[in-house]
Amino acid sequence: MLYIPTLISIIEVLLVTVPVLLTVAYVTVAERKTMASMQRRLGPNMVGYYGLLQAFADALKLLLKEYVSPTQANLSLFFLGPIITLIFALLGYLVVPYGPGLALSDFNLGILYMLAVSSLATYGILLAGWSANSKYAFLGSLRSTAQLISYELILSSAILLVIMLTGSLNLTVNIEAQRAVWFIIPLFPIFIIFFIGSIAETNRAPFDLAEAESELVSGFMTEHAAVIFVFFFLAEYASIVLICILTSILFLGGYLYDYISLFWLIEHIDFDYYINNLHNPRIISDPLVEGLIYGLALGIKSCIMIFIFIWARASFPRIRFDQLMSFCWTILLPVVIAFVVLIPCVLFSFDIIPSNISLL
Repeated sequence: MLYIPTLISIIEVLLVTVPVLLTVAYVTVAERKTMASMQRRLGPNMVGYYGLLQAFADALKLLLKEYVSPTQANLSLFFLGPIITLIFALLGYLVVPYGPGLALSDFNLGILYMLAVSSLATYGILLAGWSANSKYAFLGSLRSTAQLISYELILSSAILLVIMLTGSLNLTVNIEAQRAVWFIIPLFPIFIIFFIGSIAETNRAPFDLAEAESELVSGFMTEHAAVIFVFFFLAEYASIVLICILTSILFLGGYLYDYISLFWLIEHIDFDYYINNLHNPRIISDPLVEGLIYGLALGIKSCIMIFIFIWARASFPRIRFDQLMSFCWTILLPVVIAFVVLIPCVLFSFDIIPSNISLL
C-alpha cells in the first residue's frame, strides 16, 4: 500500500511529460512547414503523410549516429550540461494549470518557481559551452548567459506588473482574475515587451546570437552530437512551448474560453448539443466536457503564440550582439521601469489594489 502514492505520482508525471515531448516533436515539424510556406517551398513532405513522421525520423537518425566527444573536453560536465538544460526545461510544466485544479502541483508560488527553474537552465548552457574546450562553444555559452541574465530581468519585471493586478503568484489565481477582461487589453505594451523578452530568453531568431551559424558554427552546442544534441534540441523547443503557455496564462486568459469561439474547431464533430449549451451549468458540470473545453482553449492560445514565434523567425534578420544587449538595457529596461512606477499609481488612484497586496 505504501507504493501506491508513488505509483500514482509516476503516472501523473508521465501523463504530462509524454504529451509534452510529443508536442515538442510536432512543433519542430510545424516550424519547418510554416517557414517553408512563408518562403514558398515545400518543407518536409516525404516521411509519413504530409511529412508528419519527419520528427521521428530525425530523432532516430540522431539516436543512431556515432557519438564523438572532444579529447580535451571535461567529459562529466560535457554530458551534464545538456541533461541539466532538458530537465529544467521540463520541470516548468509542473505548475501549468490545464484547467481549474488540473495541475500536477498548484501551489501558491508557481510563478516564482517557473522563473527559478528557467534561470537554472542557464547553468546547463554555461557548463556545456565551457567544458567542450572549444572557442566557438565557449563564446556561444558566454553570449547565451549574458543574454539570458539580461532578458530575465525584463521578463520578471513584466510578470511583476501582472502580479500587481492579481496580488498572487499562483497561476490559477492569475487566470481566474481574467474572467472579466484578459490582461492583454489593459497591459498590451507589457505584452509586447514580454513577448520580445520571451524570444530572447529562448534563444530564438532574431535573438539567436548564442547559436549564430554565420559566426559561431552552432554556438554552445557546436561540439555536441548524437544523443546529447537531442537533449539540447528538445530543451529549446520545450522552452518555447512553455513560454508560450505562460504567455497565454498571464495575458490571454489561460484556459478561459469566454472570448474565443471553439465552434470552428469542433463543428464537424457530433458535439452540437454541447456547443449550444456551453454556458448551461448542467452541461458544463460534466468533467470530461469541461476538461476538454479548457484544454482546447489553452491549446489554441498556445498554438497561436507558437505560430507568432515561428513568424518572427521567418520575418526578421539576426541582429548584432551589441545591438541585442543595448536594446535590452537602454530601451526595454527603462520602459519596463516606467510601467512599474505607472501601474501602481493607477491602481492606487482608482483604489483597485488587490487586498492581499494592500495588507502588506
